Amino acid sequence: MCQLAIAVNLALIWVMKNIRHRIYLFLLLAAILVNFSGFNLDFFTDDPGLYASISKNLLFRHQFWQLFTYNQDWLDKPHFPFWAIALSFRVFGVSVWAYRLPALLFFLIGLRYTFLFAKKYYGTEVAFIAAIILASSQHVIMSNTDVRAEPYLMAMVIGCIYHISQLEKRFTFTDLLLAALLGALAIMTKGIFATIAIYGGLFGQLVLTAKYSEIFRLKWAMLLLLTGIFILPELYALYIQFDLHPEKLVFGRHQVSGIKWFFWDSQFGRFVNNGPITRQSGDVLFYLHTLLWAFAPWCLLFYYAVFKSARNILKRKPLAEYYALSGGLLLLCLFSFSRFQLPFYTNTIFPLFAIITAPYCYEQLSKVGTVYRSVSLWVYIIALPAAILAINYFAEPGYTWCLIAELIFFSSTGVFIWFKAGERRFVTLLLACLASLFANLYLNTIFYKMVISYRGQITAAAYVNQPEFDNFGLYNLGTENNVFQFYIKRPIATLPIESFETIKTGNKRLFFANQKTMALIRAGHVEFTLVKAFPNYKNETILPAFINKRTRASVVDSVYLISK
Repeated sequence: MCQLAIAVNLALIWVMKNIRHRIYLFLLLAAILVNFSGFNLDFFTDDPGLYASISKNLLFRHQFWQLFTYNQDWLDKPHFPFWAIALSFRVFGVSVWAYRLPALLFFLIGLRYTFLFAKKYYGTEVAFIAAIILASSQHVIMSNTDVRAEPYLMAMVIGCIYHISQLEKRFTFTDLLLAALLGALAIMTKGIFATIAIYGGLFGQLVLTAKYSEIFRLKWAMLLLLTGIFILPELYALYIQFDLHPEKLVFGRHQVSGIKWFFWDSQFGRFVNNGPITRQSGDVLFYLHTLLWAFAPWCLLFYYAVFKSARNILKRKPLAEYYALSGGLLLLCLFSFSRFQLPFYTNTIFPLFAIITAPYCYEQLSKVGTVYRSVSLWVYIIALPAAILAINYFAEPGYTWCLIAELIFFSSTGVFIWFKAGERRFVTLLLACLASLFANLYLNTIFYKMVISYRGQITAAAYVNQPEFDNFGLYNLGTENNVFQFYIKRPIATLPIESFETIKTGNKRLFFANQKTMALIRAGHVEFTLVKAFPNYKNETILPAFINKRTRASVVDSVYLISK
């Protein structure tokens, strides 16, 4: 199937008469392949292990409606991604690639909707550029390897906005149903905050085009009603797991309403910091500097595009559309004022950022604008490959032949683009895309493999999965071992750390403990037998000390299999 898709795309490239369009399609195909290059990588962060374990439990427990982890009720995210992953597990078996497959399919859907929306308002060439910007953005590629909810949300938000823009011009039941369905799926993935970009975009479009009466049209009420109907499965799942059982202990208290959590605590409760999960940190400028790398290599040009668009609005110069600017900036501002700030949150609106940025890659700008565009892209064209070569020098991950092959491919492609792409602004745009693809292909094919070799939870699980341990009872000490519980091929019990001391000796049992748990056991002078220790890098952030092979040992601890 993959070879057929590549052949079809290469045929399309060949028949295109416009050389620049051929290059666009070639780079878009290359970007898609880079996004899929981490398809079968083991998990190197914690959240995918958690989400995959919860989805696996849906199968093991034969339970579709209720989410569990460590044999406890879990109330932190809505259900849709877990349902999609569980379906993939059911069809293809439990594996890391089956975990990523639904998210990557939604990524492709989001890419398609980005192209369609940009083409509708800006033309085919800008649509190509918008799709390339999205597919080559740093955190988009990272999130398609380190999969959470963001690839799903990107497709749902831009898809819903596209169909709403169709509804604005001409009512059809198809657009109404698809807009409502995609909006509902977004809500069932991340909560009602996901609709802020959608309806903020619609409101901005109608207000800034002075179509005030359109706000009160019946079709928008129908859209809201259908969206409410489509989220009923989520409400039912929360109701039967939590609202029907007020005796359950959740967040340290009883009588927790899943439906109230869904509509308030999971969203507004976090935003105003008075829900069951709180955080004391928060910086209003967090995303201003985070986007410098998360939306690389396009961030500096994106800032320019926002500035120019805002200035045109103030000067009453009409824009082609206001959906992207209104929806994207509104949600970005809300994220910035929230105390819950994580880099991947903004991935949801990266399609809108790509649409905002793309016209300023294509259009002729003023002399100052042209210089700024060139400099803002060349910063990344130089910095990204330089950073990768520096990382490779200090990390010494091996796979030298792979790095050489990637350098040859991207360098030769860059030379071809330099001589064939035409005007300098297009050359710079395409080279920036190449720089990002080179950097992320290196990460997916070389660097992350080295990181994974230091993930002790994976190697410990592989050790336990040997036939000689089939008759052993298996226990998790504590609830911080998400990757381990996913890779274990059989159900695993969870044992509170304080209960370990009361376990009788002599039976065939294995206990998994991380460094923190082992320190508590040793501090309590509890007797145990060490079965095996595994080197482990526990941080999700890749610290400079870990990258440098000479200092790596200073930030690597261990995880343990013990018996009693």
